[in-house]
Amino acid sequence: MSPMDAVPRPAPPRINPLQRIWLREIGMERLWLRTPPVAPPAMAPVTARVVAPEAASAVPPAPPVRSPVAPPVSAAEPAAVPTPVSKPAPAAAATPAAEPASGRASAIPASILNRSGPPPRPAPKVEIKDEAPPPIPVAEAVKDADLEQLAAQVVACAACGLCQGRRHAVVGHGAQPTRWLVVGEAPGEQEDRQGQPFVGRSGQLLDAMLAAVGMSRERDVFITNVIKCRPPGNRNPKPEEIAACSPYLMRQIALLKPERILVLGRFAAQTLLGTDATIGSLRGRVHQLKTDEGAQIPVVVSYHPAYLLRSPSEKARAWQDLKLAARDL
Repeated sequence: MSPMDAVPRPAPPRINPLQRIWLREIGMERLWLRTPPVAPPAMAPVTARVVAPEAASAVPPAPPVRSPVAPPVSAAEPAAVPTPVSKPAPAAAATPAAEPASGRASAIPASILNRSGPPPRPAPKVEIKDEAPPPIPVAEAVKDADLEQLAAQVVACAACGLCQGRRHAVVGHGAQPTRWLVVGEAPGEQEDRQGQPFVGRSGQLLDAMLAAVGMSRERDVFITNVIKCRPPGNRNPKPEEIAACSPYLMRQIALLKPERILVLGRFAAQTLLGTDATIGSLRGRVHQLKTDEGAQIPVVVSYHPAYLLRSPSEKARAWQDLKLAARDL
């Protein structure tokens, strides 16, 4: 037996769990356990040389070297227990070097790279709401309506901003068929509350004026307004409000076919006659309104009863207008 054979083989180095995890991360766990490293001289820093896994088989085993006496194991340090060698982790998980150099893999979903994964989720469907059709113009909507349908359209009308502050839309009221059509300007506060035209003091004065020439709203007269909704504060109606609401009045005239039209107030007279003349220049004579059928309807202009309540001296002229309207009757 040679002196070298009598030298005992050094015991495998003890590795604590933290060192084992570190060796596993750098891929040296199997190589370290199979080939024990040569212990460095005392007081010298320990350096480890990393050998690639593919070159590990080409490295010859180190010759046995006597190692210095290991220090005693403390009670707190667990003894090294040989454990089964686990399979090395895949190369892609060990180092990021497995990723393509172009960096396109990070932009590709994992479900496409890994065909065993779940299929990609479809993009959520975006519902496209159909735009509401444009509102039908009032003149187009009422051209074939009868009186009942016309009243329903007036109640549901939103052609101008007056619909937002109204309580009731005032369609009209009176005899059907009718001999006279009395046209005012717009509903007042009482008309807006009750939904009827010419109520309150002005309505009482109008009834008295009609009775003076033998006419009655229950038997001979239908009463309505150019504007079907009350303007805020009883202000004068605006041109756009008159333009939006006047088709209702023209359809009422076409359906009722009155013998006479008594127009009360400046805005009503200017709307029906298509002029901007003053009421003083329009009253005192008979005008003619031509209908779509080609008929001619006599039109007489007079003062509004509300104006007569404020100016009683004008009642004499209003009485002359009434006699002019009833002259041929």
